[in-house]
Amino acid sequence: MLKDITIGQFFPGNSAVHRLDPRVKIVLTIAFIIALFLAAGPVSYAVILVFLAAIIGISGISPRLVVRGLRPILFIILFTAVLNLFYTPGDYIWQWGWLHISKQGIAVAFFMVLRLMLLIIATSMLTYTTSPIQLTDGLERLLGPLKRLRVPVHELSMMMSIALRFIPTLIEETEKIIAAQKARGADFDSGNILQRAKALVPILVPLFISAFRRADELATAMECRLYRGDVGRTRMKQLKIERLDVCASVLCTVVIAAVIVLGRFGL
Repeated sequence: MLKDITIGQFFPGNSAVHRLDPRVKIVLTIAFIIALFLAAGPVSYAVILVFLAAIIGISGISPRLVVRGLRPILFIILFTAVLNLFYTPGDYIWQWGWLHISKQGIAVAFFMVLRLMLLIIATSMLTYTTSPIQLTDGLERLLGPLKRLRVPVHELSMMMSIALRFIPTLIEETEKIIAAQKARGADFDSGNILQRAKALVPILVPLFISAFRRADELATAMECRLYRGDVGRTRMKQLKIERLDVCASVLCTVVIAAVIVLGRFGL
């Protein structure tokens, strides 16, 4: 299960999606999420599916890898589907006590699950095709106006990028700890929920210790390199809007506008 968690991972490439300015990708991802929540019918969802499939194809990211990233949230997806299926009122086609299934419930459950899956895939594509450094620079540039209000924009962007960067590292560390504990005879699969929770203590304690040690080593390394935050900081690669960014923005705007219009008509 831990190997299926791909959020925060970056897969280097030279595709058009990889070459887009990080600011453009962040803004378009937010706009895509808004359009996703405004979609209201099968036609608008079909447009979103085709558009997202095209992005995955252009990026060169394996579709199997994208689908594998949904496995860790499979329980949440099923739980959401069950709640909407049995608790949405409407034209009942089955009823037993306080449980009921309606035609509206089936439609709501289907589109809610589809919306959640597309949301995870779209946000994952942002981290798959954007390096932590680019993500930090893009967030810092977008939030730049908040510096006038004395908001620590650079520090917040750095914290977010470091957190994303350490997710794969901590997952790998967790797998090593679990393998070591199992070699010592630990059992994480048997027993009730309380017993399984207690069995996680030998994993969580060394994991927290390892995380704090890595954080301390990172802080020491940054101090040794004379890191002083945003003061006097220079960048090897300057962010610049290119023709590719403009074309991608226009295309995405057209698609998002089409989804919004279709949603207004319930399509």
